[in-house]
Amino acid sequence: MSGGGLETPVGCEVPSGGGVKKRDSLGTAGSPAHLIIKDLGEIHSRLLDHRPVIQGESRYFVKEFEEKRGLREMRVLENLKNMIHETNEHTLPKCRETMQDNLNQVLQRLQAANHSVCRLQQREQEQKKIHNDRLLASEKQHITQWEDFMREQRNKQAEVDEEHRKAMERLKAQYAEMEKDLAKFSAF
Repeated sequence: MSGGGLETPVGCEVPSGGGVKKRDSLGTAGSPAHLIIKDLGEIHSRLLDHRPVIQGESRYFVKEFEEKRGLREMRVLENLKNMIHETNEHTLPKCRETMQDNLNQVLQRLQAANHSVCRLQQREQEQKKIHNDRLLASEKQHITQWEDFMREQRNKQAEVDEEHRKAMERLKAQYAEMEKDLAKFSAF
């Protein structure tokens, strides 16, 4: 499996064949210690060295993951591309055109409304001015009428006072005469 060398079954001797035999510090290549070490290396690699299996599994996982994910992402990207193209080609120009038409209409309506409001304000100011002028004229007229009324009242008061003074004098004269007449009769 691993090691890349010749595999030797446990308990078998290594065939001595071609090549130069190297001497180990443990002995010759065919010695039992060498065979045990070799067998231990193979057991170790089979039990504890899982790199080849893990590498195969990881290659399989990466291959499956990239293929499935790649297809799904390709579909998503294609859908996004179509949606962006549709938006750029159709939706945005329609929105822009509609917005420009509607904004022009709204702008015209706002200008008309602004013009109407200005005219209404002018009319209101003119009416206020006319109303204030009328109020001032009416107030002046009332002041003039009041002054005339007060003069007339003073004149009438003076006339009434004069008539009252004359009536009092007549009554005094009449009562004085009556007293004289009464004094004539009381002497009897």
